[in-house]
Amino acid sequence: MSVTSKRVLVTGGAGFLGSHLCETLLDAGNDVLCVDNYFTGRRTNVRHLLDNPRFEIMRHDVTFPLYVEVDEIYNLACPASPVHYQHDPVQTTKTSVHGAINMLGLAKRLGAKILQASTSEVYGDPAVHPQTEAYWGNVNPIGFRSCYDEGKRCAETLFFDYRRQHNLKIKVARIFNTYGPRMHPQDGRVVSNFIMQALSGLPITIYGDGQQTRSFQFVSDLIDGMVRLMDTPDDVTGPMNLGNPVELTILELAEAVIAKTGSKSELVFEPLPHDDPVQRQPDITLARKTLGWEPRVALDSGLDATIAYFARLRHDLAADGATDRIFTGEAGK
Repeated sequence: MSVTSKRVLVTGGAGFLGSHLCETLLDAGNDVLCVDNYFTGRRTNVRHLLDNPRFEIMRHDVTFPLYVEVDEIYNLACPASPVHYQHDPVQTTKTSVHGAINMLGLAKRLGAKILQASTSEVYGDPAVHPQTEAYWGNVNPIGFRSCYDEGKRCAETLFFDYRRQHNLKIKVARIFNTYGPRMHPQDGRVVSNFIMQALSGLPITIYGDGQQTRSFQFVSDLIDGMVRLMDTPDDVTGPMNLGNPVELTILELAEAVIAKTGSKSELVFEPLPHDDPVQRQPDITLARKTLGWEPRVALDSGLDATIAYFARLRHDLAADGATDRIFTGEAGK
């Protein structure tokens, strides 16, 4: 093992973001322990890593303690799309809160550095635009989305209390909408749903009038930001926004997907879901200044890569007779 090589634990490592993070950490020469309970993560996401001698995978639920020896921990474990986190909201909250407690306890025992994958959802339906890290948010604590929103907010509280009380080396990243290859085909997110519906010639479902905005970053940009944040000095804790400050409407996204896929899908408008944010745009001044980071992948090329991934997935599923079962759904987050 080289001097700079570390043993890194990635919880939720077989998920969309986790699998890309595992890949990046391995490419940097680290040993990686991928932990996942496979609720939303998929073994196929890390299949190409299984022959790497530096990669190890373990089936485990972070709501239970974990006893391993590592130098760094990336805590990504939690369903992150409304379809998944609302399926079992109590378990979602447990994953955020009990998972944070267990991983913080592990980091405390080992003296390890730990990064929490938080979310822009802590801002709720923001009354401040764009959102800076100093904004405390506008969250409904008893709404349908609160299992995720408040679970992540509580995890942040735990992280900073562990730092104040136990001098733990923590990092907190607030992740804004991210897309790219390996998104779950049934995650209910707007990018994956629009692409799947367009490729299948199904109507594209837009909630509200389509004028609500999001800021989409490609997955490789996010992973770069997370690794840079982990590598900062111990006095840099965050929370830090990691997202794309380029804002666009949901309707503009739908039109871009239709144009790129050559689809004849029609647009269908449905009522806006309860507590769905009207605007979401990060202020990334802190990340630019502290990490020298900003998104580099334009939406145009990022959509190309993501559409190509789903087209391959659709082809593979068709061979198994599963296309009609998987390539349906309605767009959420």
